[in-house]
Amino acid sequence: MIHRKLFYALILFLIGYQGYSQKQKFSYLDVFNLEYVSEPQIAPDGSRIVYRRMGFDIMKDKADGNLWIINSDGTGHQKLTSREASEQSPQWSPVGDRIAFISTTTEGSEIYMYWLGSGKLAKISQLPFSPGSLTWSPKGDQLAFSMNVKKEPPVIAEIPKKPEGAKWAEKPRITDRLYHEADGRGYIKPGFNHIFVIPSEGGAIRQITSGDYHHRGQLSWSANGERIIFSGNRTENWEYDFRNSEIYQVEVATGRIEALTSVKGPDTNPAVSPNGRYIAYLGYQDKVQTYQIDQLHIMNSDGTGARILSKDLDRSISRMIWDVNNAGLYISYDDKGNSKVGYISLDGKISKLADDLGGTSVGRPYAGGSFSVSRNGIVAYTQSRPDYPAELAVMSSKTEKTTKITALNKALFDYRTLGKVQEIWYKSSVDQRDLQGWVVYPPDYDKNKKYPFLVENHGGPVLNYGDRFSAEMQLYAAAGYVVFYPNARGSTSYGEEFGNLLYNNYPGDDYNDVMDGVDHCIKTGIAHEDELYVTGGSAGGIMTAWIIGKNNRFKAAVVAKPVMNWISKTLVADNYFGYANSRYPGQPWENFEGYWKFSPLSLVGNIETPTMVMVGMEDLRTPPSEAKQLYHALKLRKIETVLVEIPGASHGIANRPSNLITKIAHTLAWFEKYRK
Repeated sequence: MIHRKLFYALILFLIGYQGYSQKQKFSYLDVFNLEYVSEPQIAPDGSRIVYRRMGFDIMKDKADGNLWIINSDGTGHQKLTSREASEQSPQWSPVGDRIAFISTTTEGSEIYMYWLGSGKLAKISQLPFSPGSLTWSPKGDQLAFSMNVKKEPPVIAEIPKKPEGAKWAEKPRITDRLYHEADGRGYIKPGFNHIFVIPSEGGAIRQITSGDYHHRGQLSWSANGERIIFSGNRTENWEYDFRNSEIYQVEVATGRIEALTSVKGPDTNPAVSPNGRYIAYLGYQDKVQTYQIDQLHIMNSDGTGARILSKDLDRSISRMIWDVNNAGLYISYDDKGNSKVGYISLDGKISKLADDLGGTSVGRPYAGGSFSVSRNGIVAYTQSRPDYPAELAVMSSKTEKTTKITALNKALFDYRTLGKVQEIWYKSSVDQRDLQGWVVYPPDYDKNKKYPFLVENHGGPVLNYGDRFSAEMQLYAAAGYVVFYPNARGSTSYGEEFGNLLYNNYPGDDYNDVMDGVDHCIKTGIAHEDELYVTGGSAGGIMTAWIIGKNNRFKAAVVAKPVMNWISKTLVADNYFGYANSRYPGQPWENFEGYWKFSPLSLVGNIETPTMVMVGMEDLRTPPSEAKQLYHALKLRKIETVLVEIPGASHGIANRPSNLITKIAHTLAWFEKYRK
């Protein structure tokens, strides 16, 4: 009898264990368990890599990271310091004996130094504002950085002094600046970014730039350490000439500043060659259009002999690093929804070294990521595929062999089944162009069964989706939806002409591109006409609103943070000054008909689709007033609708993990309401 009881107990245990050990679908709370690599920096000798290990704090509801170090062969993986604080921007000293980085304190962000030999750590600064663009001098004796310098706001009227103890209203906030607020940041306090230097052993900081201009972005020291090269706009009309910037050099000893470029358009990200002979930089001559690719330029260190090095590459270059032999540069760029690491020689010859750079945009499958290169040609970079966010990968530029050396999400993904991601290509009905998109299948997909089909339109619109990990797409798939996310015309990574097809025509034929993708999926049996759903945020929200204004094929829609009225949006958004002529001709009051023609609100009388409208209550990019125009119009027309306002959220609704979950959960709940 005892043996029989033990036998049954064992059977029940094994059944329970089997059920427990089976892989589960990706779920909402799994978002908080995701980790990813960012900011990898490889030591000069290629032996070790320091990187920022990112994760999500479920109690504080935010992403944060601190620094970890690992040998290039994947061994010796450990936290760099014992501090439990946010750490970022690691930078190896020129000889690799120290790591400088920026970290938070109770009084703000400061510069820290870590000594590899002793393991000692020290805070070497005491700054009034947060530093950025931390950069070592060639000799390792100084660090350059940029920092805001406060400026008092304008005073228009003198107000009488209030009696002691009186509770008067707050003083008015007064600004006379063109750019005075930023989404996710709010009101920008008056001030200008300047360049500073500090001894690498700590000590007094010294400001070396002056004037009411911004000096920020990537900094690069001259080979002799006497000058710092930077990007800025120090022209008299800088505030209104906001697309323009030049490459400058400032003498560290005297603060004398000299412009090295003068072409109209943005010149950014200067990088001095190791021998000091050349300066590489990114930019383009501004033709004033919707999309222009960032090309790699090179000039002599005195500003002469400027030429385009990447003229044979019809892709924007996002980052470049000189090789130690001064013979070329390592570069990163996007191509057809996949980010690459490549190399370009000084004669313009381009070779691809690695695919799958990215994975630092965890919510949706946008481009991103970064890389660094050692003196002996070892590349450390963030690598992502649809089944994992950014991990640390190492590649030798000599052998082109790539090895992924971290597995930060193994403990989670070993027990999760993700949706399979498939790349698809189809033809445009407008001009027969080849168009690219991706389909994500539910984890238990059975081709003989019928599934609801969810279209997810990307933002931008001058951005790209790709074959990268996406928590959002996986959660939709886990809920039983086949998810389609396309790169319609206007997307990046297909060349300048493709990206600029929306110039004075947005929304335009990109609508047809999305619908052509839907029709392709119906034709292949992936989608079904009576089970179509559509959503998207920002430019994707615009496209979603445009789609349901053009047809009634979708059973339900979720329009997130849209522009509904280009006239009203243009003059209230944080970037209000940047639209005229690059998107539509002239200002709204000069081209009322043109702005209205491309406003989704002009189609609202056609909408019959049940529509959820969603927006962050602190969105300054596509303000809540835009979302309310759609919601109020649909309510007046008695179309089924609901308004979801996310408290405290800016344009990046999903920046906080709980808001990402909220966004997806409400989207799915709305769609489920209208399923058969």
